[in-house]
Amino acid sequence: MSLQGALNAAISALSAQSTALSTISDNLANSQTTAYKSSSTSFSSLVAGSGSNSSGGVSASVVSNVDQQGLLVQSTEATHLAIEGDGFFIVSEGTDATSTYYTRNGEFTVDSEGYLTNGEYYLLGWATDVDGNPISGTSENALEPIDLDSVQSSVDATTSVEFQANLPADAAVGDSFETTFEVYDSLGTTSTVTATYEKTAENTWEITYSDPTLSSTGETVGTVTSDPVEVTFNEDGTLASTDPNPAVLTIEDWTTGAEDSTISLDLGETNGTDGLTQYASDDGEPAIDVQSIDQDGLAYGNLSSIEIADDGSVIAFFDNGEERPIYQIPVATFGNPDGLDEMSSGIYARSSSSGNATLHEPGEGGAGTVQGGWLEASTVDTGDEFSKMLSAQQAYSAASQIMSTANDMFDTLIDAVR
Repeated sequence: MSLQGALNAAISALSAQSTALSTISDNLANSQTTAYKSSSTSFSSLVAGSGSNSSGGVSASVVSNVDQQGLLVQSTEATHLAIEGDGFFIVSEGTDATSTYYTRNGEFTVDSEGYLTNGEYYLLGWATDVDGNPISGTSENALEPIDLDSVQSSVDATTSVEFQANLPADAAVGDSFETTFEVYDSLGTTSTVTATYEKTAENTWEITYSDPTLSSTGETVGTVTSDPVEVTFNEDGTLASTDPNPAVLTIEDWTTGAEDSTISLDLGETNGTDGLTQYASDDGEPAIDVQSIDQDGLAYGNLSSIEIADDGSVIAFFDNGEERPIYQIPVATFGNPDGLDEMSSGIYARSSSSGNATLHEPGEGGAGTVQGGWLEASTVDTGDEFSKMLSAQQAYSAASQIMSTANDMFDTLIDAVR
């Protein structure tokens, strides 16, 4: 190697160590950045010429470690997300979802229009039916921005009422007692029905139901057309039979415009104690004892909160008690995630090196699971980066000494020529 070759090697070393220091600087600057993936510097030797005339040097390239897993840290926000395992969230720059990008940064929040966003990027998912199945399939074309403002509560008419109560065995024939319960029509209107329990014979009761009325005004809004229900009990107080069996409550001519209602009345299992029973009150004044009355109808409700499950399901909770899945968040995987093009804000774009994305439900096909209420921390190890910084500093200083020595030797050569 010539003196000129030594100088060239020193210059390449200065350039390579500058690249290393720049990489270290980026890593340290992002040591607290959510889901930041640290980069490293790869050094390669250079050889120019051949034999005794060959000269050397070094080149440096930055290596992305996109597939590194960061530590998961719990967050107080339910909309914050992390992926445990391989894969990326899919986002778009705008609501049209025509250009898709990828990220591990799950600091999503609900913006003023109800979308889940991270800065200017919108989280994409598949809209689902009430059973959690994607409505339009699981292709990339079926992805859409997750819009919480577009989600509405469903309305369910009451179809079943379950009763658990004790009728007083010490009541006299002709005694009657009343209870009330709520029912919902097909439009979600709430009304109150009064049930009257009259003891007609030993161990025998008749239940009649009043027309439904609005709780707020007392106005009658429908007509009960079903017959009274006769209930008999065994000598041990358990339910013996109901007539009709099963017992049914029919309400017609709703003034609200709703369709007619047919409501199944679950009064308990025959010979069981899970519904109506007949035991003595034993307090000197017979009374009905109602443990519970449960019905399956729902009034219209407003979205109160959301929760994101490990399988990526976005579960909506409404103030009427309804809860159901509304979106499915997929996870995208790549054959070479380190080949993705890095952009600002933890966003990546596919490239020829990374290959195309494959979409999975979380936890399927090698994709990681989605953790709601968690964030992925930066993968930067500050202690390791400081150690690399010292090494880069020493190597840079050594290369500068080579240049200084080579310069002195050139001066000596020139002086000798003179």
